[in-house]
Amino acid sequence: MPIDGSITFRPVRIAVLTVSDTRTHEDDRSGDTLVDRLTGAGHELADRAIVRDDPDLIVGKLHAWIDDEQVDCIITTGGTGVTGRDVTPEALERVADKMIPGFGELFRFLSYAKIGTSTIQSRATACVARGTYIFALPGSTGAVKDGWDGILATQLDIRHRPCNFVELMPRLREE
Repeated sequence: MPIDGSITFRPVRIAVLTVSDTRTHEDDRSGDTLVDRLTGAGHELADRAIVRDDPDLIVGKLHAWIDDEQVDCIITTGGTGVTGRDVTPEALERVADKMIPGFGELFRFLSYAKIGTSTIQSRATACVARGTYIFALPGSTGAVKDGWDGILATQLDIRHRPCNFVELMPRLREE
């Protein structure tokens, strides 16, 4: 899809949340990949954190960032599988005002080309919560690259045509 060069790029302030029982800042390759891609695209890293696979901890961090005027968007990595400890989609549902089902559908479509039917194990999802976009990606670096490169890089670029998430930001809190 085309980028309209007549429109000035507008950086988005993005917080990155890694959901994991085992990762630390020293070995969080998926979080590092997200940060590299978003800052490389010209966006601002608003904050970064790692929380355990615990729905209350995830919801708490999401609420803090949703309430922070310096955060426009949150991208999570991890906790989107089907095992007992994978609870990120459930945490998003607890904070969501509106789900964005097409995000997960498109993610799995893109992922299918690379990993085949194994993509069905991903519960990648997205929502809007009190005016903040939240995108939940799986925890692998490949999945993070697929989600950023295949969807978010353009949808978080106001110059992307025919439409994008950024141009809707001023209207997300409409009633």
